[in-house]
Amino acid sequence: MDAATVAERLAALQAERVDHRFKGLPPDAEGRTLAELAAERRNLFSGGFTTPVLALSAERLAHNLELMETYAARHGLAFAPHGKTSMAPQLFHRQLAHGAWGITLALPHQVRVARAFGIRRIFLANELVDTADLRHLAAELAADPDFRFICYVDSVRGVELMDAALREAGAERPVEVVVELGAGEGARTGVRTEADATAVAEAVAHAETLRLTGVAGYEAQAPGASPERVQAWLHRLTAIAVEFDKAGRFAGAEEIVVSAGGSEWFDAVADVFAEIPELSLPVLKLLRSGAYVSHDDVHYRRGTPFNRVPEEGALEPAFRLWAQVISRPTADEAFVNAGKRDAAHDLDLPVADTVRRDGVARPAAGIEVTALSDQHLWLRTGPEADVRVGDWIGFGLSHPCTTFDKWQVIPVAEADGTVVDFIRTFF
Repeated sequence: MDAATVAERLAALQAERVDHRFKGLPPDAEGRTLAELAAERRNLFSGGFTTPVLALSAERLAHNLELMETYAARHGLAFAPHGKTSMAPQLFHRQLAHGAWGITLALPHQVRVARAFGIRRIFLANELVDTADLRHLAAELAADPDFRFICYVDSVRGVELMDAALREAGAERPVEVVVELGAGEGARTGVRTEADATAVAEAVAHAETLRLTGVAGYEAQAPGASPERVQAWLHRLTAIAVEFDKAGRFAGAEEIVVSAGGSEWFDAVADVFAEIPELSLPVLKLLRSGAYVSHDDVHYRRGTPFNRVPEEGALEPAFRLWAQVISRPTADEAFVNAGKRDAAHDLDLPVADTVRRDGVARPAAGIEVTALSDQHLWLRTGPEADVRVGDWIGFGLSHPCTTFDKWQVIPVAEADGTVVDFIRTFF
């Protein structure tokens, strides 16, 4: 897909009409395109937006993109941010503009979304054994010589299924695969032992439709993850790459891919990957962190590697969920009109941050979220809480991956509330 077609498809996202599909947008904007609404530069708080509404900070989003670009370059890492976090093609292309090698994804339908918007390098951090998806992949690779696709393998059976499906599809180009090393017992996917890794690599060698390109995994799944345990697992991963190279298992590859890195341990990835010795081919040290793009106010704020290496900078939480107080039945409780359908809650409850009344914002003192219903947040209010029906309350959220997926269109607002863009998601 050429650049002009990609630009047209991205522009088409902004040509969508505001209507009943998109919550939080101004009712009086119905019929306008998202581009027209953005051009009006309405204020999030006074321009007719309705609650609940999720907004991204324009300044913090830009800061996070720039920070991770700088971090990856400083440590000699290629960067394929995990697109499952946002499933927003506009953000994919901003990430690419900030130096990303490509985009990581988790499922075949996510690959189709990325391809529909011209993403040329995709790392599927998962196994792929479905016949229909492999048939589609073979066609994509055949149609576009510039499309590069890499995915996990972790079993001989999986390799056999891939090979059979690709042969049946008449695959013209071999699919690049990396052996996934599981992070330990009780972890998720991936081989558990070096012997298993070797068996999978040997199976790939006998499959003409596949090409072994490297090794990969996800370090945060290490049981009782700590700096020491994560580094120990990363050393296992890189040692397998070294041994595979000595055994000539990367024959036919143009480079050796070694990949890891979620959003909690990329400092350990940078340290261990820096120790990889010179191999027979260039090494693509591929980091895959995804949550950084919006960061958050609880889980990743608490666990970000930048807490351990503050001299490297700091990510900033870019999301704020705004909801309105609709009930104040007692002196120690209040309810707002957002709930499980609007706010991430799988890791932590939302955190009340700001109260807005009559155009004035102040800290949300004495307000605690205690529970969520489908369409309500339950608030416990202390004596110091000044909360009235009609107030807007801004909430920080935990876990970007389960925040983006609750919103099809997300306004991007500047610090004063001016809405300058809209992000379209595809889940």
